This record gives sequence, C-alpha cells and structure tokens, in this order.
Amino acid sequence: MRIAIITDAWTPQVNGVVRTLAMVTGELRAMGHEVLLVTPDQFRTMACPGYPEIRLAMAGARQVGAKLAAFRPDAIHVATEGPLGWAARRWCMDEGRPFTTAYHTQFPQYLARRTGLPAGLFWPVIRRFHRRASAIMVATPTIAGELEEHGLQHIRPWSRGVDTAQFHPDHLPPELFLRLPRPIQLYVGRVAVEKNLDAFLGNTHPGSKVVVGDGPALAALKARYPQAHFLGAQSGPALAACYAAADVFVFPSRTDTFGLVLVEALACGTPVAAYPVAGPLDVLVPQAGAMDEVLERAIARALALDRAQCLAHGRSFSWAASARQFVAALHPVTASPASEPPALRAAA
Repeated sequence: MRIAIITDAWTPQVNGVVRTLAMVTGELRAMGHEVLLVTPDQFRTMACPGYPEIRLAMAGARQVGAKLAAFRPDAIHVATEGPLGWAARRWCMDEGRPFTTAYHTQFPQYLARRTGLPAGLFWPVIRRFHRRASAIMVATPTIAGELEEHGLQHIRPWSRGVDTAQFHPDHLPPELFLRLPRPIQLYVGRVAVEKNLDAFLGNTHPGSKVVVGDGPALAALKARYPQAHFLGAQSGPALAACYAAADVFVFPSRTDTFGLVLVEALACGTPVAAYPVAGPLDVLVPQAGAMDEVLERAIARALALDRAQCLAHGRSFSWAASARQFVAALHPVTASPASEPPALRAAA
C-alpha cells in the first residue's frame, strides 16, 4: 500500500511524536509498504512563537496537495494539527479523499498552561480538525474516553513501542552518575512549562535529580534549581545509559497522551514514578510503576519495585505491533474521488 503521512513534527525536533513516526515508518517500509512523509523541511519555515527550535511550514493546501497528488497514495494520514496538517486536511476535503488523524498532543491543556486560559476554549479547534477524519488514532483508552466526551467518534487504538536493541539495562553508567548521591531521580523529555518540571525538581525526596532534554524553560530552571544536573539533549547509547543507571524515572507531566519515555525507561529496567493521569494510567502496571498525587510517595514506592519486572513490562511494547495497529486504522481508497460520499466534500 502507498501511505502518505503528513506531520508538522519532524527532525531535528526531539519528542515522542517524531520518534513514533520515525519508528513506525521504518516498520511500515519493512512490511513492504511505500511511505511518503510530508514534513516541514520540504517547505519554507518560520520559528514557532515562544518555541524557536520548532519550525512551522509556510505551505498551503495547494503545495501539500501537489505532493500528495504526485504520490497517488492509497491512504492518507494527517498526524498533527499544525500548518501542514491543516493544509493536508483542506486538500483531502476539497478532493473528497478520506483521511485519518492522530491525537498525539493534548493541545488544549498545553495551551492552557502557556496562556492561563481555560482548556475548554481550545477544544472547538481540536473538534473541528478531527471531526471529518474517518478514524482518529489514539495511544490509550484514557485519551479515547476524553475525545469521546468532547464529541469525537471513530476512535481507533494505536499504541507505541520501544527499541529494545537500544534501550536495555546493559549500558555502562555515565561518569557523572558514579559520583552522584543515590537515589538518582531522572527526567527525560522536553524542558518546557507544560511538562510540569517544577514538581519534579522541587520534590523533597532525598537523592540527586538529573534532567535530560532541552527546551525553552531550560535557562529558567537551571537558575531556579542549581542543585539539579542538566545534561541537555541525549540520544542513542548515551540516552539509554542515563535510563539504565538511574534508580527511578520520574514523569511529572499531567498533559501527555502516552509518554514514550515511560516505556524506554522500563525497557532499561528502571521503575517509574508518576501522577495518576492519562499516559501513566494506561502504560504502567503495579509491578513496574507507582502513581500518586504526592510525587514523593510515588518515588518512594517506585524505588522498592523489582527492576526485573520493570524490564519485562517495558519489553512487552513493540513497534511492529504499533505499525500493524496503524495500518488497521487507515482508510484505504476504494473508489475514485468523484464517487466518494458527499460528506467528505462538505465544508471544513
């Protein structure tokens, strides 16, 4: 099958959306599918306001549609709600082409954290973007339930995986970790306000706190928490070594849809402490993670868990299974655009 994937999140961005799409694309190609990726680096871009490391494509439906028309896809997946996603959606609507979407990011909650406005103000935009999709792919049942509460239907599961060839316990610890007081508490991810890092860095559980990642809040957090250790963005074996050498992985975010870093940590044998919110509620099991509204209690309980059971649970997530779910949720073209249902040609 010829599959077109349109995404505003792509390299050099480092986040769960980019990693998910890269890994699933690799699996799809290994399965024999032909994949076209439409990404910001193919167009002129501008910096995202307040997040300069993210580049937004300056492209409309005509430019995106030209790439799609030339590729002649059997199925179209619009992965993100950014400029490319809206342009691809517009082209599909104009051409009467079915498409699927995915809800990777809790934008209403993110925007609420950044603006101070109620999350409910942003839900109409999310509903408008996704309501014409033939299927909306979500990573967890909790997120599926949330979308259904907001009137969105046609939800299909699309879980995540982990690269066990990279993320495993058999890494030498980083030199820094050998000098740090235990227990070592680790955070990996974007360093941004929506990730709730103050809750992690300000928690009172004894030990050392290590942050791996980059983002717009980095300078402010370094100044506010000088006792913490900020290692910047890491990848490959260096990242896996941080996971494997930590005593506990702390996930303070309340706004994620899955939390790919959770399974990466578990695949390295490291237990997880988190709040009982979407993402951790669906990913963690009592043998591999601890959740509590008081983060210190979650950390204390996670430190007592058996790392072998954490490892076993982390290894249960597969990118091959994720890719099969993705294909099952697609809407392949079965007719010419002219014979598509009129609803698909309706105004956005």
